[in-house]
Amino acid sequence: MKYLDEYRDPRLARRLLAELTATATRPWRIMEVCGGQTHTLVRQGIDDLLPAGIRMIHGPGCPVCVTPLEVLDRAHAIAARPGTVLTSFGDMLRVPGSHTDLLALRARGADVRPVYSPMDAVRIAAAEPDRQVVFLAVGFETTAPANALAVQLAGRLGLENFSVLVSHVLVPPAMTALLQDPDCEVQGFLAAGHVCAVMGWRAYEPIAARYRVPITVTGFEPLDLLEGILMTVRQLEEGRAEVENQYTRAVRRDGNTAAQRAVAEVFRVADRPWRGLGPIPASGLVLAPAYARFDAAERFQATETATREDPECIAGQILTGARVPTDCPAYGTRCTPRSPLGAPMVSGEGTCAAYHAAGKERTSR
Repeated sequence: MKYLDEYRDPRLARRLLAELTATATRPWRIMEVCGGQTHTLVRQGIDDLLPAGIRMIHGPGCPVCVTPLEVLDRAHAIAARPGTVLTSFGDMLRVPGSHTDLLALRARGADVRPVYSPMDAVRIAAAEPDRQVVFLAVGFETTAPANALAVQLAGRLGLENFSVLVSHVLVPPAMTALLQDPDCEVQGFLAAGHVCAVMGWRAYEPIAARYRVPITVTGFEPLDLLEGILMTVRQLEEGRAEVENQYTRAVRRDGNTAAQRAVAEVFRVADRPWRGLGPIPASGLVLAPAYARFDAAERFQATETATREDPECIAGQILTGARVPTDCPAYGTRCTPRSPLGAPMVSGEGTCAAYHAAGKERTSR
């Protein structure tokens, strides 16, 4: 298969592993920020093939996993209202809140619809003017441009029955927060290629310089990851702390400036809580004043309820890389993709789901 097999060639993978073994002279701890990269590492067995001493730490880059419980509960309250259509991506429908999830609400009669794009939600609003259509907008820099365009389109169409429940988060502030933790073990980062395709990598340069940590923009195929790890280890061995780009076929230093302009027009940066990580300054996006009329949280004024995390779930420790899924007593028994306790077992980018799909077993029982 053209442009896919090239990045999964076993001969090249063995060559990169041999070069990595020859380069690393001491243990190093590297975090892959993105859940998509975690899935490739685990599914392809790369984490088990790395030279002894090179440890990958799984990061918080799963948009579903870091959406705060308060946002989920608010979405559930809105979905339960008569005359309302709650839309979002499929993964979000199964994420448990404090008391239920969106699929369970749909089974009880709520109008909850999975969509492939926020534009689908705009089309529903245009076609059904007698119903309030809400899009649950989560994710990182990768999904924010499409959501911004959807809000702009709703504005041009004059739709008064469309709104968004926004829970966007930004990657660089989260990386900074992790590095400021005195217990942080991360010595280098693999930055998510799709995030950088939008934002570029300028925002990472001050982080690399201030914390003396190498950051390598990396793709998602096996050879991408092996080369990204090798580039990071080379920097560590040479005492360098720079931003380098392995994902040259998709990423430029300045990113996608048209997408950045759309996001800058519709959103503004704000403090944001992260599930598992807590509040992080300037780490999220909210609607700009000119688009505040599309804010579902304001439109519906959903009653705040006390949130309740499942006491068995250690998602917060998974998201910060402090523990791995197989450390969790509930992993694979009381927590499975069919009956998840927390978001990392639900999402297609969740670390727990990646471990479960790869058949990894608990370390102790």
